[in-house]
Amino acid sequence: MAAQDSQPTPDILYPYWQNEYEAALVELDNKVLQERIDAAEAAIYRRLQQLSQDSNHHTERHVINDALLSLASLRNGMRTQ
Repeated sequence: MAAQDSQPTPDILYPYWQNEYEAALVELDNKVLQERIDAAEAAIYRRLQQLSQDSNHHTERHVINDALLSLASLRNGMRTQ
């Protein structure tokens, strides 16, 4: 899992949360997937707190919404397996 203080990959658009999100998307082990989803959601919610006082970043907010929907879908898919 990506550490909070790890250096972001230079070619990602949203370094505050994208590494954790992408790690969840590619995880195949359900035991690890739950941890990765939790980490991605935590990183996203930390970023949303940072953005709460800023009226800019509309595109990132939209992408975050899509990411949260994808994580919820992953979580629900785990329950049906």
